Amino acid sequence: MRGITKVFPGVRALDGVDFTLRRGEIHTLMGENGAGKSTLLKVLTGVYRPDAGTMTLDGERISPRTPPEAQSAGISAVHQEVNLIPQLSVAENIFLGRQPMKFGRIDWKAVRAGAEQAVARLDLKIDVTQPVSSYSIAIQQLTAIARALSVEAKALLLDEPTSSLAAPEVARLFSVVRKLRDEGIGIIFVTHFLDQAYEISDRFTVLRNGKLVGEYAASDLPRLELISKMIGKDATDIEKTGARGAGDSAYSGDVFLSAKGMSKKNTGPLDVEVRKGGILGLDRKSVV
Repeated sequence: MRGITKVFPGVRALDGVDFTLRRGEIHTLMGENGAGKSTLLKVLTGVYRPDAGTMTLDGERISPRTPPEAQSAGISAVHQEVNLIPQLSVAENIFLGRQPMKFGRIDWKAVRAGAEQAVARLDLKIDVTQPVSSYSIAIQQLTAIARALSVEAKALLLDEPTSSLAAPEVARLFSVVRKLRDEGIGIIFVTHFLDQAYEISDRFTVLRNGKLVGEYAASDLPRLELISKMIGKDATDIEKTGARGAGDSAYSGDVFLSAKGMSKKNTGPLDVEVRKGGILGLDRKSVV
């Protein structure tokens, strides 16, 4: 993608943005809310038409006007909210709208065989004839990926795929994503979790206020520098801001909320203490 510009009334959502995806890499788009990530991806997948700029895939100029056109070109997307029909089977969801036909009727044998092949590619062993609603969110996410790949995708977009997953499910998803990368598929990853971004990414592209900040190898970009580029503040200032501890004045107020030894099945006891003037953060692992 070169020089991509998209303007809405009163807002320049993208301003001459470049983005490059390579075969066999996991490339994560980073930026605050409003940075332009979603708009760029919607241009890529044919939801929006750019006001300026060009796109090429495998050296061929493309200009998708709809998501089906983008999919036909080899660009598939799996979004945060799994877009499946719960009442239909896994196989029906994978081939929805493009079922193989035989003698003027749907060839259900071919549908099942194709679906089994699609899920096997992801090392997923499930009964594809069962309703997709009978499986966990993690399995539904993998089903959506299997559907996206079944159209011979060259580029796979994963938009916040881990937002509803627990840690073991994230690990399973990442294992599948790495397998697809090793098969030569270019993967665009979007997440707000920095730990996950560094765990899975080969490269970062950072956007801020609709403009390209830069492209970086994940291994060469320390976290503090990444945050600095995302929010447009000096890394030293960020480090000073984050250095305040429990003994600092902002956190030395009286305790007004305290809970000790809270536990739930399969989790250890948790102590919580909130002081006046302080902000207590809980990560998801703490509250599962």
